[in-house]
Amino acid sequence: MDFKLFITTFGLVFLAELGDKTQLATLSLSANYSSKISVFLGSAFALVVSSLLAVLFGAGLSRLLPPDYIQIGAGIFFIVIGIWMLISITRIA
Repeated sequence: MDFKLFITTFGLVFLAELGDKTQLATLSLSANYSSKISVFLGSAFALVVSSLLAVLFGAGLSRLLPPDYIQIGAGIFFIVIGIWMLISITRIA
């Protein structure tokens, strides 16, 4: 196991998840229901399954495309989504 990669992945995902919709939804569920362990386990399992799907999809995609293309595509995707969100916000305001 590559512990440097493990720590890097943990740090990136942890920082990316802070304050996102998933965390806010989990916070809301925890505030509304008394079974905190159920909320925690449901949230944790959902993150594990979504991460598993991302790893499997990434592994399959890397057989078709070089890693640089995947990173560029992901970057373009984030930029497009960011622009789309900015446009959506300005329409609301």
